[in-house]
Amino acid sequence: MKTSIKLSAIALSIFTLLTTAVKAQNTATGSTASSTSTTYDSGIRLSVGADAAIPLGSLKNNYNWAIGGSVQADFPIVQKQLFVTVNAGYLNFFNKNNNTLNTGSDLELLPVKAGLKYFPITGLYIQGEAGATFLTNKSEVGATKSAAFVYAPQVGYLIPLGGKNYLDAGVRFEGNTKFTDNGTTNNFLALRVAYAFGI
Repeated sequence: MKTSIKLSAIALSIFTLLTTAVKAQNTATGSTASSTSTTYDSGIRLSVGADAAIPLGSLKNNYNWAIGGSVQADFPIVQKQLFVTVNAGYLNFFNKNNNTLNTGSDLELLPVKAGLKYFPITGLYIQGEAGATFLTNKSEVGATKSAAFVYAPQVGYLIPLGGKNYLDAGVRFEGNTKFTDNGTTNNFLALRVAYAFGI
């Protein structure tokens, strides 16, 4: 129940933020839908961002929230609409005092993913990625595997800041397979806010 309330609050906050940003930009520029689309370039985009996450399922039994960062490159396939993405990042899940694993160590993840980013309308995107997550402190957390398969569906909004500069805000569910032979999956909900620029 508490997780549902947290997820709802995060989703509502992000929706409010994105709606306000879009309204503010349209008011400031006085642009219409047709002229707004011209503010989005169709070239390669790079982004550097901060990530925050809350664990779901059994992962929340041993770890609190997480913080980290990521870099991403978007390569256009269909101008302004479909991009191939490559993403690498780092997330640190903070250990709970009552961690049943009794390791006393944080969970340090290094996800590397690739996928597709699709813009059904100007600014709004749906993204899906898959790849591998590497566990950088395998022995400290008592894991038997140093890597796991990862998949991450995401929805977000790209807000133009002027020129080829953007604010990229997205929410994703990220699922990882087991790090231990008899363990469970490691899933979490994450927010990414990034500065993006075209090259």
